[in-house]
This record gives sequence, structure tokens and C-alpha cells, in this order.
Amino acid sequence: MEEDFEFGDKVPPAVNRMGNVIGDADGRGFNPGLIVLLVVGGLLLAFLVVNYALYMYAQKTLPPQKKNQFPRRR
Repeated sequence: MEEDFEFGDKVPPAVNRMGNVIGDADGRGFNPGLIVLLVVGGLLLAFLVVNYALYMYAQKTLPPQKKNQFPRRR
């Protein structure tokens, strides 16, 4: 059983290569991907809010549409 856990005290090379990612993030500034995500999300939110405001304004000010009656064919 002890032979199965031969590498139990060692860190795999893929994990060791990354180093201390969380500790090093403070000195590099903002993540560019996060900035793009915030800008796109903000624009989408602004679009939806303005669209809803225009919809509510149109509901109050525009008259209801007249329904066109199509003539029946015999």
C-alpha cells in the first residue's frame, strides 16, 4: 500500500509552474479580460434600461394602433 503513494509529498510540475498566482496578481493592475467584460456588460445593461424606458414612454404617449380589417373573399 505504501508503494502506491510514492509521489504523495511532491507537487506535480504543471501546478508548480504556475507559482503563487493569487499573491502575484496585486502588483499587475487590472485584468484586461475583466475590463472588457465590465464594459460589454455595462453597455448591454444600459441598452436594456434605455430600451425599457423608451417602451414605457411609447406606451403612454402613442395612440393605440388601428387593426386593419381584411375584406372577406367569397
